[in-house]
Amino acid sequence: MASGCPMMKAKTETDHPCFGGDHSKAGRIHLPVAPGCNIKCGFCERKFDCANESRPGVTSKVLTPEQAVARVRLVKRHMEIKGGAQLKVVGIAGPGDPLANPHTFDSFRLVRAAFPEMTLCLSTNGLLLEEKLPEILAADVHSLTVTINALSPEAGAKVYEWINYQGQRFSGEKAAGFLIDKQFAGLKAAAAAGLMIKINHVYIPGVNDHETLDLAVKVRELGAQMMNIIPVIPIGKFADIEMPAESTMEMVRNQAELILSQARHCKQCRADAAGVVGQDIDLERLEARAS
Repeated sequence: MASGCPMMKAKTETDHPCFGGDHSKAGRIHLPVAPGCNIKCGFCERKFDCANESRPGVTSKVLTPEQAVARVRLVKRHMEIKGGAQLKVVGIAGPGDPLANPHTFDSFRLVRAAFPEMTLCLSTNGLLLEEKLPEILAADVHSLTVTINALSPEAGAKVYEWINYQGQRFSGEKAAGFLIDKQFAGLKAAAAAGLMIKINHVYIPGVNDHETLDLAVKVRELGAQMMNIIPVIPIGKFADIEMPAESTMEMVRNQAELILSQARHCKQCRADAAGVVGQDIDLERLEARAS
Protein backbone atom coordinates (compact mmCIF):
# COMPACT_ATOMS: atom_id res chain seq x y z
CA MET A 1 0.00 0.00 0.00
CA ALA A 2 1.20 3.53 -0.73
CA SER A 3 2.95 5.17 2.18
CA GLY A 4 0.68 7.26 4.37
CA CYS A 5 -2.61 5.73 3.14
CA PRO A 6 -4.65 4.59 6.14
CA MET A 7 -6.71 1.43 6.13
CA MET A 8 -10.36 2.33 5.66
CA LYS A 9 -13.62 0.48 5.29
CA ALA A 10 -14.40 -0.14 1.63
CA LYS A 11 -17.11 2.00 0.07
CA THR A 12 -19.95 -0.27 -1.01
CA GLU A 13 -22.89 2.11 -1.53
CA THR A 14 -23.11 4.39 -4.54
CA ASP A 15 -25.41 6.18 -6.97
CA HIS A 16 -22.88 5.54 -9.71
CA PRO A 17 -24.69 3.88 -12.64
CA CYS A 18 -21.50 2.03 -13.64
CA PHE A 19 -21.27 0.46 -10.17
CA GLY A 20 -24.82 -0.78 -9.80
CA GLY A 21 -26.64 2.52 -9.22
CA ASP A 22 -30.12 3.13 -10.62
CA HIS A 23 -29.77 4.32 -14.25
CA SER A 24 -33.20 5.92 -14.15
CA LYS A 25 -32.23 8.20 -11.26
CA ALA A 26 -28.48 8.81 -11.59
CA GLY A 27 -26.83 10.67 -14.43
CA ARG A 28 -23.09 11.00 -14.93
CA ILE A 29 -20.68 13.27 -16.76
CA HIS A 30 -17.17 12.53 -18.00
CA LEU A 31 -14.85 15.53 -18.10
CA PRO A 32 -12.31 15.32 -20.97
CA VAL A 33 -9.44 17.14 -19.25
CA ALA A 34 -6.74 14.47 -19.58
CA PRO A 35 -5.37 14.19 -23.14
CA GLY A 36 -1.95 12.67 -22.44
CA CYS A 37 -1.42 8.92 -22.07
CA ASN A 38 1.51 6.92 -20.79
CA ILE A 39 0.76 3.65 -22.58
CA LYS A 40 -0.27 2.70 -26.12
CA CYS A 41 -2.96 0.05 -26.32
CA GLY A 42 -3.29 -1.67 -29.68
CA PHE A 43 -7.08 -1.13 -29.73
CA CYS A 44 -6.90 2.61 -28.98
CA GLU A 45 -7.46 5.03 -31.87
CA ARG A 46 -7.73 8.73 -31.02
CA LYS A 47 -6.96 10.35 -34.38
CA PHE A 48 -10.56 11.04 -35.31
CA ASP A 49 -13.92 11.78 -33.73
CA CYS A 50 -17.44 11.40 -35.00
CA ALA A 51 -20.37 12.80 -33.06
CA ASN A 52 -22.16 9.44 -33.31
CA GLU A 53 -19.12 7.45 -32.24
CA SER A 54 -19.27 6.03 -28.72
CA ARG A 55 -16.01 4.53 -27.53
CA PRO A 56 -13.33 5.36 -24.96
CA GLY A 57 -10.63 7.80 -26.03
CA VAL A 58 -13.01 9.93 -28.08
CA THR A 59 -13.91 13.53 -27.26
CA SER A 60 -14.99 16.51 -29.31
CA LYS A 61 -12.56 18.78 -27.45
CA VAL A 62 -10.30 18.82 -24.41
CA LEU A 63 -11.43 21.12 -21.59
CA THR A 64 -9.53 23.20 -19.07
CA PRO A 65 -10.48 22.62 -15.42
CA GLU A 66 -12.48 25.86 -15.45
CA GLN A 67 -14.36 24.83 -18.60
CA ALA A 68 -14.99 21.43 -17.03
CA VAL A 69 -16.70 22.95 -14.00
CA ALA A 70 -18.79 25.16 -16.28
CA ARG A 71 -19.90 22.07 -18.18
CA VAL A 72 -20.90 20.30 -14.95
CA ARG A 73 -22.98 23.34 -14.00
CA LEU A 74 -24.65 23.44 -17.42
CA VAL A 75 -25.45 19.72 -17.53
CA LYS A 76 -26.69 19.71 -13.92
CA ARG A 77 -29.06 22.60 -14.64
CA HIS A 78 -30.27 20.98 -17.88
CA MET A 79 -31.07 17.70 -16.14
CA GLU A 80 -32.86 19.48 -13.28
CA ILE A 81 -35.06 21.40 -15.73
CA LYS A 82 -35.76 18.28 -17.77
CA GLY A 83 -36.71 16.25 -14.70
CA GLY A 84 -36.19 12.53 -14.18
CA ALA A 85 -32.61 11.41 -13.64
CA GLN A 86 -30.38 13.96 -11.93
CA LEU A 87 -26.63 14.44 -12.25
CA LYS A 88 -24.97 12.45 -9.46
CA VAL A 89 -21.52 11.44 -10.69
CA VAL A 90 -18.59 13.40 -12.09
CA GLY A 91 -15.85 11.27 -13.59
CA ILE A 92 -12.60 11.72 -15.48
CA ALA A 93 -11.81 8.98 -17.96
CA GLY A 94 -9.55 10.53 -20.54
CA PRO A 95 -9.29 10.82 -23.42
CA GLY A 96 -5.82 9.74 -22.23
CA ASP A 97 -4.96 8.46 -18.76
CA PRO A 98 -6.14 10.81 -15.99
CA LEU A 99 -3.19 10.04 -13.73
CA ALA A 100 -0.76 11.18 -16.42
CA ASN A 101 -2.34 14.65 -16.54
CA PRO A 102 -2.09 17.40 -13.89
CA HIS A 103 -5.44 18.92 -14.88
CA THR A 104 -7.20 15.85 -13.50
CA PHE A 105 -6.72 16.81 -9.87
CA ASP A 106 -7.15 20.54 -10.60
CA SER A 107 -10.55 19.67 -12.06
CA PHE A 108 -11.54 17.46 -9.14
CA ARG A 109 -10.66 20.23 -6.67
CA LEU A 110 -12.80 22.77 -8.53
CA VAL A 111 -15.72 20.35 -8.89
CA ARG A 112 -15.60 19.37 -5.22
CA ALA A 113 -15.60 23.03 -4.19
CA ALA A 114 -18.53 23.91 -6.47
CA PHE A 115 -20.56 20.70 -6.09
CA PRO A 116 -19.73 19.00 -2.77
CA GLU A 117 -22.66 16.62 -3.19
CA MET A 118 -21.26 14.94 -6.33
CA THR A 119 -19.72 11.47 -6.35
CA LEU A 120 -16.28 11.61 -7.98
CA CYS A 121 -14.85 8.76 -10.01
CA LEU A 122 -11.69 8.08 -11.98
CA SER A 123 -10.63 5.63 -14.70
CA THR A 124 -7.00 4.68 -15.18
CA ASN A 125 -4.73 2.12 -16.80
CA GLY A 126 -3.10 1.68 -13.39
CA LEU A 127 0.50 2.45 -14.29
CA LEU A 128 0.65 5.37 -11.81
CA LEU A 129 -2.10 4.23 -9.47
CA GLU A 130 -0.02 3.34 -6.43
CA GLU A 131 2.12 6.48 -6.49
CA LYS A 132 -0.85 8.78 -7.19
CA LEU A 133 -3.07 7.17 -4.58
CA PRO A 134 -2.49 9.88 -1.92
CA GLU A 135 -3.71 12.52 -4.41
CA ILE A 136 -6.71 10.37 -5.34
CA LEU A 137 -7.69 10.07 -1.69
CA ALA A 138 -7.07 13.76 -1.04
CA ALA A 139 -9.41 14.59 -3.94
CA ASP A 140 -12.17 12.54 -2.24
CA VAL A 141 -12.55 10.19 -5.21
CA HIS A 142 -15.13 7.53 -4.38
CA SER A 143 -15.03 5.07 -7.27
CA LEU A 144 -12.13 3.79 -9.32
CA THR A 145 -12.01 1.87 -12.60
CA VAL A 146 -8.75 0.18 -13.53
CA THR A 147 -8.36 -1.24 -17.02
CA ILE A 148 -6.32 -4.46 -16.94
CA ASN A 149 -6.11 -6.37 -20.21
CA ALA A 150 -3.56 -9.08 -19.47
CA LEU A 151 -2.43 -11.40 -16.71
CA SER A 152 0.90 -12.42 -18.26
CA PRO A 153 3.68 -10.45 -19.99
CA GLU A 154 3.26 -12.71 -23.03
CA ALA A 155 -0.36 -11.67 -23.58
CA GLY A 156 0.33 -8.11 -22.51
CA ALA A 157 3.01 -7.69 -25.17
CA LYS A 158 0.34 -8.41 -27.79
CA VAL A 159 -2.07 -5.85 -26.30
CA TYR A 160 0.26 -2.97 -25.42
CA GLU A 161 2.57 -1.41 -28.01
CA TRP A 162 4.62 0.56 -25.45
CA ILE A 163 4.58 2.20 -22.02
CA ASN A 164 6.20 5.46 -20.95
CA TYR A 165 7.35 5.63 -17.35
CA GLN A 166 9.41 8.46 -15.86
CA GLY A 167 10.47 9.64 -19.30
CA GLN A 168 11.58 6.24 -20.60
CA ARG A 169 9.71 4.22 -23.21
CA PHE A 170 9.59 0.42 -23.03
CA SER A 171 8.02 -2.20 -25.27
CA GLY A 172 7.57 -5.94 -25.52
CA GLU A 173 7.20 -8.37 -22.63
CA LYS A 174 9.42 -6.26 -20.35
CA ALA A 175 7.03 -3.33 -20.67
CA ALA A 176 3.93 -5.48 -20.28
CA GLY A 177 5.28 -7.25 -17.22
CA PHE A 178 6.22 -3.94 -15.59
CA LEU A 179 2.76 -2.50 -16.29
CA ILE A 180 0.97 -5.57 -14.91
CA ASP A 181 3.04 -5.47 -11.71
CA LYS A 182 2.21 -1.78 -11.28
CA GLN A 183 -1.49 -2.41 -11.94
CA PHE A 184 -1.70 -5.16 -9.34
CA ALA A 185 0.24 -3.16 -6.73
CA GLY A 186 -1.98 -0.13 -7.33
CA LEU A 187 -5.17 -2.17 -7.16
CA LYS A 188 -4.15 -3.77 -3.88
CA ALA A 189 -3.23 -0.40 -2.35
CA ALA A 190 -6.44 1.29 -3.55
CA ALA A 191 -8.60 -1.52 -2.18
CA ALA A 192 -6.81 -1.36 1.17
CA ALA A 193 -7.48 2.40 1.22
CA GLY A 194 -11.23 1.76 0.93
CA LEU A 195 -11.98 2.74 -2.67
CA MET A 196 -14.79 1.08 -4.61
CA ILE A 197 -13.02 -0.60 -7.55
CA LYS A 198 -14.19 -1.97 -10.88
CA ILE A 199 -11.88 -3.70 -13.34
CA ASN A 200 -12.38 -3.06 -17.05
CA HIS A 201 -11.04 -5.82 -19.29
CA VAL A 202 -11.03 -5.60 -23.09
CA TYR A 203 -11.72 -9.10 -24.39
CA ILE A 204 -9.66 -9.81 -27.54
CA PRO A 205 -10.18 -13.24 -29.16
CA GLY A 206 -6.94 -15.09 -29.75
CA VAL A 207 -4.94 -12.52 -27.78
CA ASN A 208 -6.01 -12.39 -24.14
CA ASP A 209 -9.28 -14.34 -23.99
CA HIS A 210 -7.54 -17.36 -22.43
CA GLU A 211 -6.61 -15.23 -19.40
CA THR A 212 -9.93 -13.54 -18.67
CA LEU A 213 -11.24 -15.90 -15.99
CA ASP A 214 -7.88 -16.27 -14.25
CA LEU A 215 -7.62 -12.48 -14.23
CA ALA A 216 -11.02 -12.30 -12.53
CA VAL A 217 -9.69 -14.55 -9.76
CA LYS A 218 -6.55 -12.44 -9.38
CA VAL A 219 -8.27 -9.06 -9.15
CA ARG A 220 -10.85 -10.43 -6.72
CA GLU A 221 -7.99 -11.54 -4.48
CA LEU A 222 -6.50 -8.04 -4.68
CA GLY A 223 -9.74 -6.34 -3.63
CA ALA A 224 -11.75 -5.47 -6.74
CA GLN A 225 -15.52 -5.60 -6.21
CA MET A 226 -16.69 -5.69 -9.82
CA MET A 227 -15.49 -6.54 -13.34
CA ASN A 228 -16.56 -5.22 -16.71
CA ILE A 229 -15.60 -7.45 -19.66
CA ILE A 230 -15.75 -5.38 -22.85
CA PRO A 231 -15.61 -6.73 -26.42
CA VAL A 232 -12.71 -5.32 -28.44
CA ILE A 233 -13.70 -2.74 -31.04
CA PRO A 234 -11.92 -3.64 -34.32
CA ILE A 235 -9.74 -0.55 -34.76
CA GLY A 236 -6.05 0.27 -34.61
CA LYS A 237 -3.76 -2.75 -34.34
CA PHE A 238 -6.80 -5.01 -34.04
CA ALA A 239 -8.73 -3.63 -37.01
CA ASP A 240 -8.81 -7.08 -38.65
CA ILE A 241 -10.12 -8.92 -35.58
CA GLU A 242 -13.79 -9.83 -35.64
CA MET A 243 -15.69 -8.27 -32.77
CA PRO A 244 -16.87 -10.99 -30.36
CA ALA A 245 -20.53 -11.90 -30.72
CA GLU A 246 -22.92 -10.89 -27.97
CA SER A 247 -23.57 -14.59 -27.29
CA THR A 248 -19.85 -15.09 -26.69
CA MET A 249 -19.69 -12.13 -24.34
CA GLU A 250 -22.74 -13.37 -22.45
CA MET A 251 -21.13 -16.79 -21.97
CA VAL A 252 -17.84 -15.28 -20.77
CA ARG A 253 -19.60 -12.91 -18.37
CA ASN A 254 -21.73 -15.76 -16.99
CA GLN A 255 -18.57 -17.75 -16.27
CA ALA A 256 -16.79 -14.75 -14.76
CA GLU A 257 -19.79 -13.93 -12.57
CA LEU A 258 -19.12 -17.12 -10.63
CA ILE A 259 -15.89 -15.41 -9.58
CA LEU A 260 -16.68 -11.70 -9.41
CA SER A 261 -19.74 -9.47 -9.84
CA GLN A 262 -20.11 -8.41 -13.49
CA ALA A 263 -21.15 -5.07 -14.96
CA ARG A 264 -23.39 -5.88 -17.93
CA HIS A 265 -24.69 -2.45 -18.90
CA CYS A 266 -21.48 -0.81 -20.16
CA LYS A 267 -21.89 1.25 -23.35
CA GLN A 268 -18.11 1.89 -23.79
CA CYS A 269 -18.72 5.58 -23.22
CA ARG A 270 -16.87 8.50 -24.76
CA ALA A 271 -14.47 10.56 -22.67
CA ASP A 272 -17.02 13.41 -22.83
CA ALA A 273 -20.22 11.43 -22.21
CA ALA A 274 -22.96 13.16 -20.19
CA GLY A 275 -26.44 12.27 -19.03
CA VAL A 276 -28.02 8.87 -18.49
CA VAL A 277 -26.05 5.84 -19.69
CA GLY A 278 -27.28 4.99 -23.17
CA GLN A 279 -29.11 8.33 -23.53
CA ASP A 280 -26.30 10.85 -23.73
CA ILE A 281 -26.93 14.58 -23.94
CA ASP A 282 -25.95 16.40 -27.14
CA LEU A 283 -23.35 18.64 -25.54
CA GLU A 284 -22.59 20.69 -28.66
CA ARG A 285 -26.24 21.65 -29.01
CA LEU A 286 -26.62 22.29 -25.27
CA GLU A 287 -23.54 24.52 -25.11
CA ALA A 288 -24.52 26.33 -28.31
CA ARG A 289 -27.92 27.20 -26.81
CA ALA A 290 -26.24 28.40 -23.61
CA SER A 291 -23.73 30.67 -25.36
